[in-house]
Amino acid sequence: MEHRDPSSKVVKPEEQWRSELGEERYRVLRQAGTERPFTGALLGVDAEGTYRCGACGAALFSSDAKFESHCGWPSFTHPEEQRNVRLVDDDSVGVHRIEVRCERCDSHLGHVFDDGPEPHNTRYCINSLALNFTPGE
Repeated sequence: MEHRDPSSKVVKPEEQWRSELGEERYRVLRQAGTERPFTGALLGVDAEGTYRCGACGAALFSSDAKFESHCGWPSFTHPEEQRNVRLVDDDSVGVHRIEVRCERCDSHLGHVFDDGPEPHNTRYCINSLALNFTPGE
């Protein structure tokens, strides 16, 4: 996998994203979809490594920040580096939430909630389809 400077933006036509990601990942990453709870391939992964954006490869979360929240999606207490994610107000379902997007390619990752463990008290609830896992990083 290519590892680029996380500050360099990745911009592609939507047709190219669709072709590269496939329909399921495109629906989540580029159309702000959500995978069904308890179905994601990365939910039970407990190996050491880095969780990267499934669209552009930016490093987003460390395995050290992953915890079992029993919500049905991989959960993290905090991003590897705050500058690699962007938080956006989301009122799309009639309830105010905070959407998590990849800063580098503007892909939808999931949502963040304020009910996580201390000291951060945050739960980054992220779709498995939005991530790639690189073991041992």
